[in-house]
Amino acid sequence: MDIIAVTLIETDGNIFLRGQPNAARPSVDATTLHELLKHSSFSSCVYDEIAISTAVEACNTATAPFAIQIAQRQNAKVEITITPDDMLAELTVTPPRGGHAVTLPSLQQALAEFGVTFGIDQQALECACAAGACSHLSIAHGKLPENGTDSSFEELVDQTSNRVPQVNADGLIDYREHSNITVVHAGMPLMRRTPATPGTNGSTVRGKLLPARGGHDEPYAAQDLLGTEVSKNDPNILVAAVSGQAVRVKSGMQVEPVLQLNDVNMATGNIHFDGTVNIKGDVLQNMRVQASGDIVVGGMIDGGLLEAGGNINVTGGIIAGAILQAQGAISALFAQGVELHAGSVIALHDMALECKLYSGNSIIIGAESHGHGRLIAGSATAMMLIQVPVLGSGKSAVTKITLGENPELTERFTSLLKQIANEKESESHLDKLFKQVVAAGDPKGMLPRIRASRQHAIQVWGQLLAKRKAMEEEMARMLQAKLEIGSSISGAVDLILGPKRIRLRRDFNAGTFALDEAQNLVYTPLNGKPQVMEC
Repeated sequence: MDIIAVTLIETDGNIFLRGQPNAARPSVDATTLHELLKHSSFSSCVYDEIAISTAVEACNTATAPFAIQIAQRQNAKVEITITPDDMLAELTVTPPRGGHAVTLPSLQQALAEFGVTFGIDQQALECACAAGACSHLSIAHGKLPENGTDSSFEELVDQTSNRVPQVNADGLIDYREHSNITVVHAGMPLMRRTPATPGTNGSTVRGKLLPARGGHDEPYAAQDLLGTEVSKNDPNILVAAVSGQAVRVKSGMQVEPVLQLNDVNMATGNIHFDGTVNIKGDVLQNMRVQASGDIVVGGMIDGGLLEAGGNINVTGGIIAGAILQAQGAISALFAQGVELHAGSVIALHDMALECKLYSGNSIIIGAESHGHGRLIAGSATAMMLIQVPVLGSGKSAVTKITLGENPELTERFTSLLKQIANEKESESHLDKLFKQVVAAGDPKGMLPRIRASRQHAIQVWGQLLAKRKAMEEEMARMLQAKLEIGSSISGAVDLILGPKRIRLRRDFNAGTFALDEAQNLVYTPLNGKPQVMEC
């Protein structure tokens, strides 16, 4: 398309309309100039509508030559945005208007200007160039640091006795001891230690290093791994040095000697053994069995005294005034007229009748008797949980239940408070002595020793405060104790739960007794609404 005495020229990407006055030129309007641009090589350029209006007026009225810029070439526009945490860079490309399209070198130059040096997605850049346009395209990704893993310990022997009970978020010990004794022999691999890993550092898209935290590297316990040794071929493999029972302990394993007996009676005499005692049959009246490890009884305990540094596991029942004390768990088929003390869990498969039960964590009765387990008469004391299908009986004496109590923990806490007070008093005395010696000019050169003693006292005091905090948290957790009834309560039951005491003299169905946030004693029936109990 041509207009008389009007031409389009380009200078440095700017498009000018140049005109001469000419009486033969028809009247020109904006549409005419748009058509002129449309049919030229400048059709895709950016038009200046105000300038076009000015050019229309010049074409129709000018009496002298004129030149007006009415358009310009615009190269592709590149915009890079980076998130505030410098972990992602995005690209927006606006297509060119008569100018140059985006190129890979131009994108790389733009990234360099923004300081983006890490995690660049080359394929995404190439796709943006091929398409000629994009919006918020991810073109660089930072990398978060990957923290290292802590060292771990893997048992290589099945059915080891575990002396490291695990406490869940509710403060309950999920303790599953093994009923059988697995005997290992010298040289047998027991445990594999996987060392901690250092982790992998990360980086922002601008190349800032994000350091990773290395895993905690815990070696095999330096002490108490009796009966074991580190393999000569692999420092991460623990092997048995002697034959005996493999026992899991913190950061390692032990191999305890195993004493095998058919029965414990007058013929065998009392048993005192540094290790594990495996009794295939029964323990009879007035006999004593003491073991630093576990005691496993394949038959019954008919009276007698059993003391174990680990667990006591009885296949049959416990009767006739027997007394059992275990640092770990006690499990049996049933108990009648006996006294049981367990550091972690007492687990009776059937019932407890007229017994005295004490557990540092939980008492669980009837878990495998399909709702028929019973706890009748006697007393049961546990720190966190007593669980039983049927509690009490209308034909028996009062059943006494105590929860949220741990005499050993309370005694240790009281002792710790006294120790903290003593350390604080010692620190105070050292402070006074320090001031007196300074005032006297330290004639005997005592200040260095006083400073050292005072610093040591401060360190000890700080460690004791940390222990106090941990104990306070553990004692506070006791208020979460609960009594779980699987079927019913009948007869007379006296319940002590933390600070609350109540005499239950009516029947209750399945439900839970616990303290609410206001420390009210609440009974919650199964699938029912909580009921505050009047104590």
